[in-house]
Amino acid sequence: MSESNDTLARLAAVIEGRRGGDPDKSYVARLFSKGTDAILKKVGEEATEVVMAGKDGDPARIVAEVADLWFHTLVTLAAFDLKPADVLAELERREGLSGLEEFALRKTQQREGEGS
Repeated sequence: MSESNDTLARLAAVIEGRRGGDPDKSYVARLFSKGTDAILKKVGEEATEVVMAGKDGDPARIVAEVADLWFHTLVTLAAFDLKPADVLAELERREGLSGLEEFALRKTQQREGEGS
């Protein structure tokens, strides 16, 4: 898992380094130059492609599309000054909770937040 974390951190650093680059020379710079809405739209497109690949059941295509989704999600994190480590910390926080327990906890926290 540590190797995966390192890969995500390295890729996030590359994305951050290209953030202010020349949009004519860098896909990442081009995405950032178009703004947050364009970045989020790309995440939506990639998520849809993951769904379609899953419906087709082609393992290689599923992996390729998930890689695209993860990449664009990393761009989204960078757009909001977040890092992969923030997501990994949240996943670690949830580790050991069942999905139903975690969902119930979020609902409770949401209700408490609305009451303030």
